[in-house]
Amino acid sequence: MNQRLTLLDGGMGQELIRRSRAEKPHPLWSLQVMMDEPDLVSDVHRDFCRAGARVVCLNTYSVTRHRLTMGSDLPDLPDLLALARRLAEAGVAASGCTGVDIVASLPPLTASYLTQSPLSEQQMTDEYEELIQLQMNHIDGFIAETLPTIAEGRAALQGAANAGTTIHLALTVLDEDGARLRSGERLEDALDVLLPMGPDSILINCSVPEAIDQALPIVANKTERFGAYANGFHSITALKPGGTVDVLSAREELTPVVYTDMAVKWLNLGASILGGCCEVGPAHIEELAHRASTLGREIVGLPTQVP
Repeated sequence: MNQRLTLLDGGMGQELIRRSRAEKPHPLWSLQVMMDEPDLVSDVHRDFCRAGARVVCLNTYSVTRHRLTMGSDLPDLPDLLALARRLAEAGVAASGCTGVDIVASLPPLTASYLTQSPLSEQQMTDEYEELIQLQMNHIDGFIAETLPTIAEGRAALQGAANAGTTIHLALTVLDEDGARLRSGERLEDALDVLLPMGPDSILINCSVPEAIDQALPIVANKTERFGAYANGFHSITALKPGGTVDVLSAREELTPVVYTDMAVKWLNLGASILGGCCEVGPAHIEELAHRASTLGREIVGLPTQVP
C-alpha cells in the first residue's frame, strides 16, 4: 500500500465568502472577493497550509474567458491569473510551511454542473490550452476540476497535450448516483475514454461524500492513481448558471471528524490524493492531516505521472 498521501487544501470559494465583508455573494463567487479583499485569499491559503495541506490551488475557478463577461471593469485574464498566483505565494510564505505545491484550477469554462457545455469541444480545448500556456511556467501543476461531462474531460486533457504537459483530472458525479457523471454518462465509460489520454490521476470532487463512496471503487478498478475531495453541501440542485451560492446550504453534521472518517475509507481503498471542496475548511484538513499521520502516511505534494 502507498504510504504517501498528497493532501490538498479545501474549499477556497466558500471560505472566502464566509470571511468576506460583502453582504451577499457575487455571481463571480471568489473572483469578486479577490478583487475587493485580496488579503483574504492569502489568508485562506495560509490557513490551509498551517492545517497540513501540501497542495494549494490558485483562486482561479472563476477566471475563464466566458465567466469574465459576467463582470465589469475587470483586469485581463493573464493579469487575474498572475494576481491569484501572487496571493497564493504570499499565503504559503506567511504560513511558514515548506514543501507546498501551488497548482492552478482548470474549471468548467462556462458554469458548474452543466450537463452540456454551450461551447464546442474544440472551443473548450482551445480555452484550456490557453489557460495552461499562460500558467505552466509559473506553477507546479494543474487540476482540471468539477468536470461533469466526458467532453469537458477530453477537452481539458487535449488542451494539456497541445501545451506539452499533463494534468490531474477531477470529475464530479451525481449526488444520488456516484456511478454516473452529472451529465448522466456512466463513470466507467468516462474512464475508458479519458484514462488512455494520460491524466496524472483521476479524482472525484465536488460531490457529496456518499456519492464518492460509490464512485471510487469504480475508479480504483481502472487506475492506481486516484483520489477525492468532497463538498459539504446538502445538494447543488438549487444552483443555476449565473446564480449565487447563497442558495446552497451546508451540512452542519459534516464535522471535521465525520468528514475524516469518510475520507479514511477512501484512503483504505487505495486513494493517494485527498482534500476537500466547497464547505470543507481548514479544520477539516487539519483533522484529516492528523488522522493520516496517525495511520503512518507521509504527507507530500502533488505527484506527476512518471513517463
